[in-house]
Amino acid sequence: MHTVDPPAQAQGAEPAQLAHCLAPATITDSDRDAPSQAFIASMRERFPSEREIDLMLTRKMNRRTGPPFLDLSLAKVTAYLTAFLRDHVEGDFELSKQQWFSGGASKIQMGFELTWNEPGVGRSTARLVVRMEPTESMNSTSRLREFQILQAFAGTVPVPRVYWVDDEAKWFPEPALIYAFAHGVTKPKLVKNDQISGTGTNFGPELRKRLAPQFVKHLAAIHTFDTRGCNLSAFDMPSLGSTESALWQLNRARRVWEEDRGEDLPFVEVAANWLERNLPLLDRVSVIHGDYRSGNFLFREEDAEITAVLDWERGYLGDRHRDLAWATAYPFGHLAEDGTTFLVSGLMPLDDFCESYEKLSGLTIDPKRMQFFKIFNCYQLMLSTLGTGHRVVRQGKSHQDIVLSWAGAAGYSFAEPLRLALEEVL
Repeated sequence: MHTVDPPAQAQGAEPAQLAHCLAPATITDSDRDAPSQAFIASMRERFPSEREIDLMLTRKMNRRTGPPFLDLSLAKVTAYLTAFLRDHVEGDFELSKQQWFSGGASKIQMGFELTWNEPGVGRSTARLVVRMEPTESMNSTSRLREFQILQAFAGTVPVPRVYWVDDEAKWFPEPALIYAFAHGVTKPKLVKNDQISGTGTNFGPELRKRLAPQFVKHLAAIHTFDTRGCNLSAFDMPSLGSTESALWQLNRARRVWEEDRGEDLPFVEVAANWLERNLPLLDRVSVIHGDYRSGNFLFREEDAEITAVLDWERGYLGDRHRDLAWATAYPFGHLAEDGTTFLVSGLMPLDDFCESYEKLSGLTIDPKRMQFFKIFNCYQLMLSTLGTGHRVVRQGKSHQDIVLSWAGAAGYSFAEPLRLALEEVL
């Protein structure tokens, strides 16, 4: 089903050779606004990554000269959905209660109710969600990978049930996923909280005591999950004892930066060069959520039960320290009431988090790897806001142009933690 041939590459090649195998000529904004096939081929060869990532990014670049984001109405998305269901549902069905879901800076989401003859259940009504890419988003990701990973984790951690995926956009204008609506909230309603969901969320002392153990338990379950027997065909398995996994992630970030950026920032190259020289060896292959933090899980306030872990779109197979460094990053936490103790994702002190994780998972946390992924995470966050956010807004490719413009401006503030982290190692 994949129509993009993988770039020629040797899996055993030296990491330092892969990212520099084709030195670029002078690249201009015009090259990025209207990429030629030669430019696209150059990006693929310079920055080899996983097959699905290469497919996704190549598709994005091949379509960049197309029209800007078309303003979608509920009626239009309902029409796409109706056509999809006619080919996937036996018998008659009814759609009702369509509504937009807000939040996030990437995807278009429409909630609806489907009344149908569900296999093994009979006539029933389910509350579902269509999750679809805009023409381009700040985080270009794979709906097929999201579908497969949600399907794999059903029954292991609380995740929404997935129903269907249109990974090649045959029915929808962009790849789309259809999954069950999950009940819960991302932040407490009764605690004064002016922060954007997931950034410095204050759960309050009592609620965080009940949420924190679940937060760590689910992360441990993700990282120790046995993928054998699961359909993860859209994922590449990195080799143990190699730098392959970390290199794939670095190459993905570098490729996105080169395809999207609007300016030269030597500081970015300093960070990339350090990361390339210090790629960690992989000691265990874990499923990586990719965005595990407060704001990406739902819970019921009445009993403090986590009801769903969301936003698996950046998931991959690799080093657990990527998730650990992300979940413990400063922007996602805040200081406790004493004014000095940092709370990981607003839930628990860092030492308690690490001790609990190691006990529940049976895995160790390596400070050196944590340092690498701390720097990588800052690097990646800066690139997506300053690079992709800029390009998407410039070409009118998203419904979230105001949010992305804000994120682009805020991107320079993300450079400071990266600078501080690099000062510790350079």
